[in-house]
Amino acid sequence: MSITRLQKLIIEKRNPTVAGLDARPEYVPQHIIAENVEKYGRTLKAAAESVYMFNVGLIDALAELVPAVKPQSAYYELLGPDGVAVLKRTIDYAKSKGLYVIVDAKRNDIGATATAYAEAYLGMVEFDGVTLSAFDADALTVNPYLGSDGIKPFTKYCDEKAIFVLAKTSNKSSIELQDMLAGDRPLYKVVASRIERWGADYVGEYGYSNVGAVVGATYPEELTELRKTCPRTFFLVPGYGAQGGTAADIEGAFDKEGRGAIINSSRGIMCAWQKKEDDGTHFAECAYEAALKMKRELNAYILPM
Repeated sequence: MSITRLQKLIIEKRNPTVAGLDARPEYVPQHIIAENVEKYGRTLKAAAESVYMFNVGLIDALAELVPAVKPQSAYYELLGPDGVAVLKRTIDYAKSKGLYVIVDAKRNDIGATATAYAEAYLGMVEFDGVTLSAFDADALTVNPYLGSDGIKPFTKYCDEKAIFVLAKTSNKSSIELQDMLAGDRPLYKVVASRIERWGADYVGEYGYSNVGAVVGATYPEELTELRKTCPRTFFLVPGYGAQGGTAADIEGAFDKEGRGAIINSSRGIMCAWQKKEDDGTHFAECAYEAALKMKRELNAYILPM
């Protein structure tokens, strides 16, 4: 079970952190960029290769500390075909280091199109009598707006893989839609209850389903409330650090045994070298220090796992 493996990694490393790999070229140290510009010129190929080298350095530094990484597909699509290829290479490299990989793509559609997204990121592609893997992520973020028709093609793979369905997102304007009343409940509560139901057949060893939910750290009251009403749903919690979420805010995401959630930090870890006014030479060490600091902050608020 996918979430069971993730929870085991969290327990082994005593660290419920997922490091976001969302690198724009301006986050990459200049010495890496210069090396690739020399090889490929000022091209998207050079930009993509620079991001890959940056990712490898981050993964190498963090692999013994964090259980998971989360590349956001938009930052790779930004760099065109070479960027998408780097997304796949990043997934493969992270998995080779024993890390759990969540692709943050927020995909959704219906029918054949949703099936194609699910096959691309979680499943297999049939071609001329052979079965091939495209991205082979461990988990994928999914948008629930189209209803169960847009979810079922993804849950088809949830015996072995996982999805995180958007419930209460970390951005300020989420209240414009997610807090609207649907009957007598805010829409995010309706969605969360659906996620709990969608995941009922995929519950693993620790009591959590491979159908998880995205719930932002920037809404701590809602996070705590949803933990109580969705006891089988594992939470992916964005909004920590750069978006304003703190360790105290995420305490309610966890159950009484300190399980059931993983907390994302992207820029806070990736860009730690910029905050220290380092020239980028020590970006990996800076990332490790930032991730270690986050681990200690989180563990001050959650019970032993």
